[in-house]
Amino acid sequence: MARNTKDRILEAALALFARNGYAATNIKDISEAVGIVKSAFYRHFNSKEEVFDAVMEMMASYYEENMGSSRRMPPVPDSMEELKQLTMRMVNFTVHDERIVQSRKLLLAEQFHNERARDLANHYFLYGTESIFTKIFSGMMEKGIIRRCDPAILAFSYTSPITALVHLCDRDPAREPEAMEKLKAFVGHFTAEYANK
Repeated sequence: MARNTKDRILEAALALFARNGYAATNIKDISEAVGIVKSAFYRHFNSKEEVFDAVMEMMASYYEENMGSSRRMPPVPDSMEELKQLTMRMVNFTVHDERIVQSRKLLLAEQFHNERARDLANHYFLYGTESIFTKIFSGMMEKGIIRRCDPAILAFSYTSPITALVHLCDRDPAREPEAMEKLKAFVGHFTAEYANK
């Protein structure tokens, strides 16, 4: 929960940018959502662009703190069952955490208009998750849990369908149960296929 006015501005801006888009959101909209006058807004930020940049920083920090990164790795699972549990925890968090959902929607909409949004979208929807799972799979290979192969290719083949199903939940929330069933089936197939037997 946002504690001070600056944090509340960022939370409101994220929600408005995600719902309406950056171009359709103005400082008055953000100020009204927070319950402050525009002059109070300007005590914290000089422009909408500055707010957008701060929202990008907030999103990056929040994502890394909660989802991990190549520098802040989750523990390498000791079994295929632990891999399933880790995957489902990450998916449940990313599908149900409102700030992450808003961040993803914002990046999807703004990636074509803003270079920073494009770079973050590439990182979160492809390279960052792939990097985390490359290290996880490499560690599981060292432990003898997963049969040896190229961990980067394995991570790409693992994370791409999961990412596609997460995006389906964003586009069509009513299909979340279907997406989750498909995801569980995919993870089960993957773990059976790549377990070191």
